[in-house]
Amino acid sequence: MKRRKLLMIPGPIEFEPEVMQAMSIPTTSHVAPDFITSFKNALEMMKKVWLAPSGQPFIIAGTGTLAMDMAGANLIEPGDNALVISTGYFGERYFELLKRYGANVDILSAEVGNIVPMEQIDEQLSKKNYKLLTFTHVDTSTAVLNDAKSIGQLGQKHNVLTILDGVCSVAGEEIRQEEWGIDVVLTASQKAIGVPPGLALLVASGKAMDTWRNRKTPVRNYYADWENWLPIMEAYSNEKPSYFGTPAVNLVQALEVSLRLILEEGMENRFLRHQKTGIAFRAAMDALNIDILPVNNKIAANTLTGAYYPKEINGNELLAAIGKAGVITAGGLLNDLKTTYFRIGHMGAVNRSDLLATISAIEYGLESTGYKIEKGSGLKAAQEILNKQ
Repeated sequence: MKRRKLLMIPGPIEFEPEVMQAMSIPTTSHVAPDFITSFKNALEMMKKVWLAPSGQPFIIAGTGTLAMDMAGANLIEPGDNALVISTGYFGERYFELLKRYGANVDILSAEVGNIVPMEQIDEQLSKKNYKLLTFTHVDTSTAVLNDAKSIGQLGQKHNVLTILDGVCSVAGEEIRQEEWGIDVVLTASQKAIGVPPGLALLVASGKAMDTWRNRKTPVRNYYADWENWLPIMEAYSNEKPSYFGTPAVNLVQALEVSLRLILEEGMENRFLRHQKTGIAFRAAMDALNIDILPVNNKIAANTLTGAYYPKEINGNELLAAIGKAGVITAGGLLNDLKTTYFRIGHMGAVNRSDLLATISAIEYGLESTGYKIEKGSGLKAAQEILNKQ
């Protein structure tokens, strides 16, 4: 009898058995030959997953916030102008982060469920000599998907460094870092990358690395300073032992396995699979008369969904009922709205059975809390999408 509930939150996610098996291998030395090879392989595969063949990858023990911090700390100097494009909780976090490093930060914030129009970003970039622009590709708080390609083009047009916060998008949503001219793409291991929490991951462009090398002031964060980490990445890439801080050995070995599985699936297939999953789940919510946070499907993420509770029911009771049906979902994150919506992750290793089990549990939860639905309507709508070739 399976006793564990299905984890369908926006991260950590369900992980592939091979990844978990790699986590269970006895921990080796961080300078053992086999581990050095694993680290090298992971660095090389990151460039393929990010579609950034000439980028500089970093694998650091830490969280997605550390990856955000590392990008900001290394690229900002006191007095630099920075622009944050915010579509939710994590855009606001980047605004606060960059101020800590002495930047003059402007922020363009979208209304809940929407994005900032490209014309407004273009206009703002014309007003000042900005050094840096950051945006959240998929904000985990709202499930809104930003137009990364267009923002990358604006960065190139205005000669501004662009940072894509891809914590909830890398290896799920389409990202072509080098082709789109994005200077830093960062993420964390526990989302669509498919590894338990504990790794901060990013790939920096040559332009970003040159900007860092030409700094006039020291980096204000010792642990995040590329001066300390770049020699480590270069050493492992050349299959040589090195040390600054002890790497998360088992996590790096699991990362190697997960990146291999991602590349075996193929990036195009993976983008399309996540897109189909997102469309199917949103179709299910629509069939159940459940409204989602994004104002339209064009800007709705494929890696997770933010859905409003029906006004007639108690949100906590709904989540409890969904849990009773064997599926764990997440509550809201935005302070002003956290009691009005919930979030469902559907990324990485999530398959058809997981998705349908989740929709079934939501239907059960809705019925249990007195919300009238047409039984099976959500499942039917999702399957019609999933059954299409």
